[in-house]
Amino acid sequence: MDEKLFGKYDIAGVEIPDASLKQYITLSTKLHTHGRHSARPLAKGKVSIVERLANKLMRGGTGKKTSGKIIRTHGRMQGKKTKALKIVEGAFSIVANRTQKNPLQLLISAVINSAPREDFTKVSFGGVSYQVAVDVSASRRLDMALRNITLAAIMKAFDVKKNLTEALADEIEYAAKMDAANSFAIKKRDETERMARAAR
Repeated sequence: MDEKLFGKYDIAGVEIPDASLKQYITLSTKLHTHGRHSARPLAKGKVSIVERLANKLMRGGTGKKTSGKIIRTHGRMQGKKTKALKIVEGAFSIVANRTQKNPLQLLISAVINSAPREDFTKVSFGGVSYQVAVDVSASRRLDMALRNITLAAIMKAFDVKKNLTEALADEIEYAAKMDAANSFAIKKRDETERMARAAR
């Protein structure tokens, strides 16, 4: 009998079309590894992508601005792994009801679509700083995509009636459809790549 994510969603038929991300995206029904990967280099690539999404939700609200918006969670999600997994499960349920598709496949599509291929960094030479375009490794591409998807959900759920579960479901759907008008993660990818092109 095939294992199912949250007892509902098949992982066997999920496809990962991006060859570079394929080696870092793990599909598993095990959603709580208790941080066993933290001491081993590159071991987070073996952690389920759903668990990594839940981990990104467990952030403290520092009040820092991102794209002109303030990120605040008032620390309510810090260390609340079970709560984060319930939010992800609820978001998957909403996505499945709306689209009649496997939400895990849509999450994979959302991550691939919102992962930037190019970034920029500062290089100092002779006392002068320059911005230089650099390629992004597959591991960092995945981290940036997951971070931007969860940041979008947190921002959309802050100070409005929409809760975090609904906001996460919306962002997964928008990013999977490459809806640049509504998806923060797609906008962030485009902005990063545009700045990298300008720094070439």
